[in-house]
Amino acid sequence: MIIALPSKENNEVDDHFGHCAFFTVVNVESDKIVGTKIVSAPEGCGCKSGIAVTLKDMGVTILLAGNMGAGAKSVLEAQGIEVVRGCHGSVESVVYDYITGKIKDSGQLCEEDHEGCHHASLTSDNGVGHAMPDFKSVKFQK
Repeated sequence: MIIALPSKENNEVDDHFGHCAFFTVVNVESDKIVGTKIVSAPEGCGCKSGIAVTLKDMGVTILLAGNMGAGAKSVLEAQGIEVVRGCHGSVESVVYDYITGKIKDSGQLCEEDHEGCHHASLTSDNGVGHAMPDFKSVKFQK
């Protein structure tokens, strides 16, 4: 199973999908994390950025997020990605809480007005950059 998490510095799940610094993509086999990959967050609102297609092409089937707007949720689900909102904490702990059944979707959507959305957090100093690589032959780090 391949899981994506909108992330920020210190390897924490970001509170808002469309504002994350990067995505952590985690490969899980037999309920254990066997590899990870960092994916740059494209500029723009999550629903318009094209990230859903990128994640789908990587084999992502689940996205564990703090929260997101209805547009981003719809775009992800249209790509066959299950969305689970209400996630907080470190990427590793959120993944393990999900695979052990401790996390369920909160059912809440972000009501933020995207007109006032500045996406300042997309330009982080984490060294990830913003060029979107070719993911057709993704190799996960072990």
